[in-house]
Amino acid sequence: MTYADVLENARSCMGKWCKACSICNGKACGNQIPGPGSKGTGDTALRNYSKWQEIRVNMDTLTENKPADTSFELFGKQFKYPFFAAPVGAVNTHYSDKFNDLSYNNVLVSACAANGIAAFTGDGVDPKVMEYASDAIKAAGGTGIPTIKPWNLDIISAKIDLAKKSGCFAMAMDVDAAGLPFLKNMTPPAGSKSVAELAEIIKLAGVPFIAKGIMTVKGALKAKEAGASAIVVSNHGGRVLDQCAATAEVLEEIADAVKGSMKIFVDGGIRSGTDIFKALALGADAVLICRPFVTVVYGGAEEGVKLYIEKLGAELKDTMQMCGAHNLKEITRDMVRL
Repeated sequence: MTYADVLENARSCMGKWCKACSICNGKACGNQIPGPGSKGTGDTALRNYSKWQEIRVNMDTLTENKPADTSFELFGKQFKYPFFAAPVGAVNTHYSDKFNDLSYNNVLVSACAANGIAAFTGDGVDPKVMEYASDAIKAAGGTGIPTIKPWNLDIISAKIDLAKKSGCFAMAMDVDAAGLPFLKNMTPPAGSKSVAELAEIIKLAGVPFIAKGIMTVKGALKAKEAGASAIVVSNHGGRVLDQCAATAEVLEEIADAVKGSMKIFVDGGIRSGTDIFKALALGADAVLICRPFVTVVYGGAEEGVKLYIEKLGAELKDTMQMCGAHNLKEITRDMVRL
């Protein structure tokens, strides 16, 4: 099976919203929710993708000729590459019923762990979404990062207890999910968290904690104050706020503010190893990719995930070698042109 075969297979079973496009840029799915689209006009997802494409890489082959080392360390664990699968929940609602959260997580988490990276897992209204994710992470020896929605504290506490049973090496919260309707309408209230509330949640977790959904320097500094070990520069794939800035537009200034004091991830429209290189050059330590991982699970299960990871890894290594970087620390700001 090739990556093209995986995409072709996916087109036959992805459901009516996702088109399993060869370039996943947000155009075909637009603003379709349910489905993989983004909020309002669908502008934010389109902008996420297009802004990475406006960044150019600077070629420099007058360097020592040796292999590129893509290895990455996170919270004491070693990974083959600096990219991870991003969280998604309720896949049978947004895509098709070929997979549900049980079968999807069983494939994704194990395949990512077997091929040198880790999967962030999703959460949802149905408590079983988190249960299935935790079981899959436990089966993978704890190589996975459960991502909890910003519910009220009682629900969060119960989900943290469940996540701990998985043996996960870190936890995350997609704080930008505060914009999702099912959280806005909860009693007691759920959604946005103060610095004090986030600090309490981080203390409950007891493992390195990642705040996902940071789009400003101010937000990054607040996550740092609360005790987060890492942030994800993310606008939730455009699914919670129309007319939002692209992640590529804000990454550099956020990295300048908190680089070295916490790990910095970024997501949103990153689709190739070259895009990953651009993100690292602008200050990210690693990236998350969501929609294409869903596509390869639907189109090729474990083999599809393996092929996609290898594709991204090969593209990243090639870009590093052609720009004069032999390891991740050698990827610097002057290797890209805005």
